[in-house]
Parts: sequence; structure tokens; C-alpha cells
Amino acid sequence: MQKKSIYLSKFQVNNFNYLKLSLAKLDQGWQDFLLSNCYDELMAIDTKLIEIAKNEIIYPPQNQIFNALKLTSLTNTKVVIIGQDPYHGEGEAMGVAFAVNSGIKLPPSLKNIYKEVALEYNISMDVDGTHLINWAKQGVLLLNASLTVIKDRANSLATIGWHEITDKIIRHISENNFGVVFMLWGAYAQQKAQLIDECKHKILFAPHPSPLSAHRGFFGCNHFRLANEYIQSLGKPTIDWIKL
Repeated sequence: MQKKSIYLSKFQVNNFNYLKLSLAKLDQGWQDFLLSNCYDELMAIDTKLIEIAKNEIIYPPQNQIFNALKLTSLTNTKVVIIGQDPYHGEGEAMGVAFAVNSGIKLPPSLKNIYKEVALEYNISMDVDGTHLINWAKQGVLLLNASLTVIKDRANSLATIGWHEITDKIIRHISENNFGVVFMLWGAYAQQKAQLIDECKHKILFAPHPSPLSAHRGFFGCNHFRLANEYIQSLGKPTIDWIKL
């Protein structure tokens, strides 16, 4: 049965054009979920991206669109942090919410995320934009609601179907995992609380880390320590937020 599932997944992945490179990198768990539950929606997005790419530059690169899922398997997901949109500047987006490639100036929101970690643990966070990959590998799913964007046009591809798919991902985690911490920063992310079973999971709310709102309660939210306290209470290995 498993061999049949793997064969079917490979066959279905080959039906895609724009999304094929990134879909092919996913583990069997995420591939099976997306192809079983989001196939038609993904095919529609694939068609739209092919057309858009004829005239526009799309971020992140094709092979990095599903990087967040590639780095964090469903079974290993301990924390979910929800962003809204990939960065739209050249060379910034890498398929992981809030993260940017090495050599890219840290965006203000990411600076403030690092600042909050530093405040909670009384340390210095002298790291670049790829540090979040270390979090992802430990079980922190950094998921944007929209997985692609047009260069220099924030939120430009939010209406092509991504939100329906990422909502299904959030609901799937809620239904199939236990004891996940959902960090919902800002009004947009907090709308996703309705997708999460609060009896099974921990939801933490705070303002967005953007400079416009960070001083209204993101600084001092203590989310990183609170997440680890909850994870530890369940007997799971905690997240090393400082690990290099």
C-alpha cells in the first residue's frame, strides 16, 4: 500500500509545472496530504502562476515555495508561527515565514522577533535571517498564509487560492497532532484561531512584531518561554531558540 501511495504521489507531482520542483521535495506525509486534500486547488494555482510568471517575477524561487513544510514534518511539528505573505524584495523570500536569505538585511519584524528572544533569555541574538531554519528543523513550522508574491508588490497573490490551502494545513495539524503551540501574532494571524482545537493545543496571542505594533505587547509577550514550558509539560524536547 505504501509503495502504491509513493507511486501515485510521484505521478501526481509530475502533473504540475510551476509547483513541481518544490512539491517533489516534500516528505511522503505532506505530499500525501496536499495531493489528497488540495490537488484541484493546487492545480488551479499552478496554472495561474505559470501565466503570471510570463510577465512578473515571483518570490520565493520555484524550488522553495513549500520550504516550510519541507523543513518541518507533520509528526515533528511542535510550534506553528503564522505569517501573512512572503517578503517581496529581491533575494529575500525563502519559503519560511519571517526568514530571509543570508546576506540580506534583516527585515524590521524579524529584528523584533530576535529582540524578544534576547529579552526573554537575556542573551544577544547576533544571527542572520536564516537562523529560523534552526527553529524549523526542531519542529517550528513557519507558515505564511500565502506562499508566493510578485516582486515589489506585497500581498499581490493572496487571492489565487493559497489561503484555502494553508487553512487546510492548519486545520490538519490541529486535527492530527496533540499539544502544538500556535503563536498568533497580529489581527490577521489571530483569525486562524477558529481553525484550531483549543482543547488539544496551546494558542498564544500577541500583537504583530512589526515596528508599528511591537511596542503594544509583542515585546514582553514571553511566547518563546511559554511555548517551551508547555512543550516540556507534555514530556517533549523543548525548542532551543538560540541554537546556532
